[in-house]
Amino acid sequence: MSTQHSKAAEAYLQKPRVAKHHDQTFYGVRQKRDRMAQDLPEWEDLRETASQIKKHTITHLADYLEQFEQNAVKNGVHVHWAKDAQEYNAIVLDILQKHQVKKVVKSKSMLTEECHLNENLERSGIEVIETDLGERILQMMKLAPSHIVMPALHVHREDIGATFRRLIPNYKEIAASYAGRVGGDSIADENDPTFLTYVARMHLRQQFMEADAGMTGANFGVAETGDVVVCTNEGNADMSTSIPKLHIVSMGIEKLVPNYAAMGVFQRLLARNGTGQETTVYTSHFRGPRPGGEMHIVLVDNGRSSILSNQEHWQTLKCMRCGACMNTCPVYRRSAGYSYTYFIPGPIGINLGMLRDPRRYSDNVSACSLCCSCDNVCPAKVDLSAQVYRWRQQLDSLGKADPMKKYMSVGMSFLFNRPQVYTSALRLSPLVNWLPGPLLQNSLNPWAYAHRMMKFPPKSFHQLWKEKKL
Repeated sequence: MSTQHSKAAEAYLQKPRVAKHHDQTFYGVRQKRDRMAQDLPEWEDLRETASQIKKHTITHLADYLEQFEQNAVKNGVHVHWAKDAQEYNAIVLDILQKHQVKKVVKSKSMLTEECHLNENLERSGIEVIETDLGERILQMMKLAPSHIVMPALHVHREDIGATFRRLIPNYKEIAASYAGRVGGDSIADENDPTFLTYVARMHLRQQFMEADAGMTGANFGVAETGDVVVCTNEGNADMSTSIPKLHIVSMGIEKLVPNYAAMGVFQRLLARNGTGQETTVYTSHFRGPRPGGEMHIVLVDNGRSSILSNQEHWQTLKCMRCGACMNTCPVYRRSAGYSYTYFIPGPIGINLGMLRDPRRYSDNVSACSLCCSCDNVCPAKVDLSAQVYRWRQQLDSLGKADPMKKYMSVGMSFLFNRPQVYTSALRLSPLVNWLPGPLLQNSLNPWAYAHRMMKFPPKSFHQLWKEKKL
């Protein structure tokens, strides 16, 4: 039985050049991460420390949330609590409407994706502008992110150029100004990455100037001081909060760390794991509102308390959303983000989707080879593959188990529990090699799809062992 993921992956793989580029690009990021890890002798100590800090913070979450709120309020920040996405969207809309906001600029936030904030605000007549370059490209193309850190890395520059030319009203004016800067009358290549970045910069600069409010996510919340820390490579979080006087922070309750000493551990790990950098270009610390302005922090649960109470899957809350598990995952790299049915793809997305709605997102559970590479790279040591395996054991109780696999399991159980039958099957298996190819390489044999049938060896492992040939 094919899953939605396998069908989408099959369609994606019909473009082998695109699939190969995607695979090589993200594995290249994984290799950068490895070089960063090798440069730090204390790398594994950092991972273990991060894991223990997260474990401590999550298991004392109520205490740290109260401490964070108290310190944030002392800093002049308005703190709000949202139990779910609906309440979160209502709180943000109420703040914006009270300030008569017509346009809001946003830095990247997966929490707002999770809660579908943009759609809710737009339905209420508020224009939302994503200011992360990748997110803005996808917003203009009406596409969802396919990766939590590099959301538009799968988009080709020709498509980006065509989108800019079609949707940016003053594109020609921007192009002319760029030509003047480089000493020419026209642009030789309108899909050149440097030129496209310039177009985006000029386009977004105007959005920052016109915005009535700025929104950011939060990479970390520091309980000891009430600070919010946002890490970016483009400075768009700073721009989103420097010009508008209203700043709204969207923060999942699991983003807390106890103090700055703990935050330093995660800051050393985040960019090295996510993009292969020593650090992000900007690490911005927001403690209170700018002079004459307002700062609001919305602390969002939206199922996180339920995850914390789940003894088998609570470690998912240790995730810092670096994307390293996606970069190393052979299934994600070869099937891309849109093959998954949950808005976060890859190993962490499989688990988060199942925690959100196991029946709705069970198709993603098959998108794992159980190679455990994600476990080996996760900076917080989340047991991702073990969790996927546990979800698979629950598929039958959810009514989502593959009937063919169930029949195969019954057959394997029959064979393995009868040593004589098993031994006879091994002895006779080389006879399959004499069958005509079309009897094996056809649509009735799922293994034949994208594989050549194996050749059974003349002697089994057991026989070779008994003959002392191993």
